[in-house]
Amino acid sequence: MKCPFCNNENIKVIDSRPAEDNNAIRRRRQCEACGRRFTTYEKIETIPLMVVKKDDTRQAYDRAKIEAGVLLACHKRPVSTQDINRLVDEVENEIFNSEEKEITTTRIGNLVMDKLKQLDEVAYVRFSSVYREFKDVNTFLKELEKLYKGGKREL
Repeated sequence: MKCPFCNNENIKVIDSRPAEDNNAIRRRRQCEACGRRFTTYEKIETIPLMVVKKDDTRQAYDRAKIEAGVLLACHKRPVSTQDINRLVDEVENEIFNSEEKEITTTRIGNLVMDKLKQLDEVAYVRFSSVYREFKDVNTFLKELEKLYKGGKREL
């Protein structure tokens, strides 16, 4: 492992503790060269999971892609980093608990939308508008109507 600040390889572990409901280990590390501290997480490597895209191509599962989509949807919203990490963890747990070797982007997108709907409605609409590729304003309004009918609000 290298220091993310100075690329030095002399790193020491300062503290270790369980993280994410005992599914990972959080390690606090310090670079012996520059003295800066950083945190790493270790997780058990699971069955390699392949994601089947809409065009039937396959690629390795990448948590960062889910995080990026959720971060973009939550941009300038009152959603904490902890809430975003928790959401991504929940989605990831559901994906890996299914014990399938392949999962479709549609399934992943639906899981994310379900979680976002509970977390922040604006973030949900943002994510779904990109994910579902809304073609026009009417499609967007129909999604808003569904959201508000579910919450029994008037538009």
